[in-house]
Amino acid sequence: MPIDLYYMDVSAPCRAVMMTAKLIGVELNMKMTNLMAGEHMKPEFLAINPQHNVPTVDDKGFYLNESRAICAYLINQYAKDDTLYPKEPKVRALVDQRLYFDMGVLYQKFGLVYYPVIMGGATKLSESAIKDLAGAIDFLETFLSKTTYAAGDHLTIADVALVASVSTIEAVDKTHLDNHPKIQKWLETCKAEIPDYQELNQKGADMFAKWAQGALAKLESA
Repeated sequence: MPIDLYYMDVSAPCRAVMMTAKLIGVELNMKMTNLMAGEHMKPEFLAINPQHNVPTVDDKGFYLNESRAICAYLINQYAKDDTLYPKEPKVRALVDQRLYFDMGVLYQKFGLVYYPVIMGGATKLSESAIKDLAGAIDFLETFLSKTTYAAGDHLTIADVALVASVSTIEAVDKTHLDNHPKIQKWLETCKAEIPDYQELNQKGADMFAKWAQGALAKLESA
């Protein structure tokens, strides 16, 4: 029986869950949830996720939100082995650190640059937020100077989560990745390794970019 995934294509965290499920062969029952239309505030959705955000999964009555927790759960519950989320304590700790970095630093800094303009009524991008995002990208470049992948010598869910974020950053404005050759090489490696990458991730990243660029264009013409 497939797992219900409440999602939006433009959401990088949702796409991380979609890629993880594909990597381990878990079938998802896709339930598009339009946040712009307020579908996440309906009583039936609030009953399964009081935080009313996506992604959210319903695995036969087990409800879970927060994409990185969902990715870890899917691996722990359904993967044939621990390759994507190694059990060895030090390796797993590094994967976890990269996941927390994605959530609390990289993706957060990206959001602080663009979401105020897209959804918050800001009239220009914040220069300080752009600087903070650049610093976060520099951190990732440093991580990748030591290992081929985000947390070692093979693909893990740390890469999957970070790919969802970085590909969105690249789609919105690829100059964010200028002078970051390690990130660029890593991103292309992951794109080639993740099955159905274009459909599962790039399409949504491009949709987000179109949304963001449209908002920026309106500011420039105002």
